[in-house]
Amino acid sequence: MKFTKKNIKYRNCLYSLTYLFLLISCKSSINKQTENVACCENSNSKYSLISKNIENYELSDTLNIDILTDTSNVKMAFIPEGVFIMGASDEKWALKREYPKHRVKISSFYMDIHEVTNAQFAEFVNSTGYKTISEKPIDWEKMKLQLPPNTHKPSSEILEAGSMVFKAPEEIYNLIDFSQWWNWVKGANWKHPNGPDSDIIGLENHPVVHIAYQDALEYAKWKGKRLPTEAEWEWAARGGLKNQIYPWGSNPIEAENPKCNYWSGIFPTNNNKKDGYELTAPVMQFSPNGYGLFDMAGNVWEICNDWYDENYYSSLKKGETANNPQGPKTWNYPREPYDPKRVIRGGSYLCNDSYCSSYRVSARMPNSQETGMSHTGFRCVKDL
Repeated sequence: MKFTKKNIKYRNCLYSLTYLFLLISCKSSINKQTENVACCENSNSKYSLISKNIENYELSDTLNIDILTDTSNVKMAFIPEGVFIMGASDEKWALKREYPKHRVKISSFYMDIHEVTNAQFAEFVNSTGYKTISEKPIDWEKMKLQLPPNTHKPSSEILEAGSMVFKAPEEIYNLIDFSQWWNWVKGANWKHPNGPDSDIIGLENHPVVHIAYQDALEYAKWKGKRLPTEAEWEWAARGGLKNQIYPWGSNPIEAENPKCNYWSGIFPTNNNKKDGYELTAPVMQFSPNGYGLFDMAGNVWEICNDWYDENYYSSLKKGETANNPQGPKTWNYPREPYDPKRVIRGGSYLCNDSYCSSYRVSARMPNSQETGMSHTGFRCVKDL
């Protein structure tokens, strides 16, 4: 599309707002010695370019894996009730938002054993006629709240439906400018994950992507389920392990056989596919955790129900056990104060230890609830 002088300000505004704060949790190697300063944040907006002396809690030595099959043959694992220490265990990649560690009590529930797939989401769409946020034109009434006052409404062409798509560049000049590998693509959505000329034929068993919070919520309601809280997600991801870094324990991701779908190689220019995949992987390709859950690390980010507040952990009463916490009452993200944020968990196929390490069980990131991306999906939970 060609821009005239008349609408060039829209291009500049939209460009900067689209790419300013995108997903992929990370710390650059340059900043590894600084105090928990991330080189990028997971604001993910399409509108914008330590407590050390907490007593350890011992888990039961016996873990019982119970599988529930719902009405459409989706398998769910029983997650037992328990108490655990939530937050980072002082690992080198941990960010300030993962502290302070705190004690949490969780009631038992069921969780989907894997992320919602394209085939499962297609069943929902075919049954209800639902259209995802990425399939709808950008809502100007919402977008203008994040722009300078008196910004004029751009043309309808600029506001056409689309989503954020990752594309590996041939080379980069730094790890700060995400526009080198993230692009706003018109026509990209869950049915066309890489743009209008792509489709999901052959990807039926891959996790559905380009999903925004409301999309995930509507699917969960249709299934008679709900989205997990952040605390439930972390408790489930730990799989019964005590104070470990990953769902599989504390062995580095590069050690021995591949443990999840992640970026193996030099991010973002070269993925050597050591794990067998360049982008998303079919669900259940790697070993499950102790609760029988697959892909709790890597593959796609998973949307939780909680609002995101970087300082939420610090707001909890020190020394008390949080009982089934539901998260903060609203979001708090100073970098984008007008764009509602939800918590996402688990990392994605773009995570790499040289750049980020968000396949850790304590990693938490903000995600714009109005935006879909090519590495963001979800899974559901169900109360007993």
